[in-house]
Amino acid sequence: MNAPAGRRRTGLLIPLFSAPSTTSWGIGDIGDLAPLSTWLADAGCRVLQLLPLNEMAPGLQSPYSALSAMAIDPLFIRLQDVAEFRAAGGERALPCEASRALERVRRSPQVDYPAVRQLKHEALKAAFARFHEDAWSRDSERARQFREFVTRQAWWIEDYALFRAIHAHEGERPWTEWPEPLRRRDPPAIDRVRRELSRDVTYHQYVQWLACSQWQDARAAAAARGVALFGDVPFMVDTDSADVWARQHQFRLDLSLGAPPDAFSAAGQDWGMPVYRWDAIAADDFRWLRDRARRGADLYDGLRVDHLVGFYRTFGRPRDGGEPFFTPEKEADQIALGERILEIFREPGAEIIAEDLGTVPDYVRESLARIGMPGFRVFRWERRWHCAGQPFRDPAAYPAASVAATGTHDTEPMAMWWDRADADERRKVADIPSVQRLDAGMADKGFDSAVRDTLLEVLFASGSDLFIAPIQDVFGWRDRVNEPAIVGDENWTFQLPWPSDRLSDVPDAVERQRFLRGLSERYRRI
Repeated sequence: MNAPAGRRRTGLLIPLFSAPSTTSWGIGDIGDLAPLSTWLADAGCRVLQLLPLNEMAPGLQSPYSALSAMAIDPLFIRLQDVAEFRAAGGERALPCEASRALERVRRSPQVDYPAVRQLKHEALKAAFARFHEDAWSRDSERARQFREFVTRQAWWIEDYALFRAIHAHEGERPWTEWPEPLRRRDPPAIDRVRRELSRDVTYHQYVQWLACSQWQDARAAAAARGVALFGDVPFMVDTDSADVWARQHQFRLDLSLGAPPDAFSAAGQDWGMPVYRWDAIAADDFRWLRDRARRGADLYDGLRVDHLVGFYRTFGRPRDGGEPFFTPEKEADQIALGERILEIFREPGAEIIAEDLGTVPDYVRESLARIGMPGFRVFRWERRWHCAGQPFRDPAAYPAASVAATGTHDTEPMAMWWDRADADERRKVADIPSVQRLDAGMADKGFDSAVRDTLLEVLFASGSDLFIAPIQDVFGWRDRVNEPAIVGDENWTFQLPWPSDRLSDVPDAVERQRFLRGLSERYRRI
């Protein structure tokens, strides 16, 4: 669905992993959506944009690399809210080594994924053992509620839970290294392993029941505060995923998904993921993409479609070193495919915004305008590239059906961009009429609070109905969420400098809250 006409709103991009509270286990969890939503609502912000929460493989920390397009990562479960964990004694009953590990991850200034994952895995296993003994084996009311959840979600959770059970049984090896009958999903082999691993299958279903139950409570609480939760739909999942294992005929495993050269990488990007077989997907009436859209609408009020251009034309690199190419090949087919997929994403009712950044042909934005789909207007890239001097576009002229932004999770923060901008670029920013009205001398300034707030106000005043800023840009921080095309331990580990349940006690956070609310009121975004 589209946002109602004239509904001007402000949103912040805050990765959930970045916002732990004082009681979290070293990572922001589902329970931390409550204090975040309260702070945002008081700041006049009506959208919380999150990064993907899909389950990642052990050892990985990029939210865009997933074992499943449907499952929530158990990392985000709040253990304190799990009945069986509390019944077993909660944190007080943790073994000494686990208690020490918990204190370490709580003190860490960054997310320690391996330690957090191990802690939560052990706690969830103990909670499930209690559930199995007290509820499942006695067919209690709680067991019946769990069974009803599994029945409702059978359309995705059956393949997922079986995949996860086999994956763990095989030492977390990729499915491409499993015994051949399991790789091929031979029915006798699948029936046998389902029986042998039935308890493990039930465990993974139980974990998703906990995550989904907590999520629905958190979403309802955010809605009560007037805050919409927006998710992020990754363009693709890993080869080693339940989705690819269950639908091998719909993916080309001999190709590696990527992006052509762009502002992020002069050589382009190679993500190592498989490429869609669009003909096979279309022959199945896009069922898997319909399922993803349905699941997204079940979890979120709105969805940001990541790497939108890939749904128009997919860039694949042959793994044997051949020449990369786009599929579909012809422009008319690319337009028809992209618009069909966006229609599919809209059907379940979530609001859709399209990340149309990077190397994107002109016809993609023309297509979005034709179907009324908001794309992104990232301030630093919105220039009249074909005009003399390449001046910046005035944000006041951004179309209403667009998302104004200071940056994304992929970009360097606004402070770093301004630090590195040369004199000519700064002058062109200062020449924008909207900037002139606020600070005519900005070109000569280094990045400070005045420059920060001028740039923010210009985008609050923009013509875009939705303005989303990464939390770093609101405060003027230089911390990055991630650096594209770089694999490193620093990516995806950023945390807020204060617990999310203490923001109202921090003078800087209170000042920023008042600033955001003031601009939202001034520019009619409440």
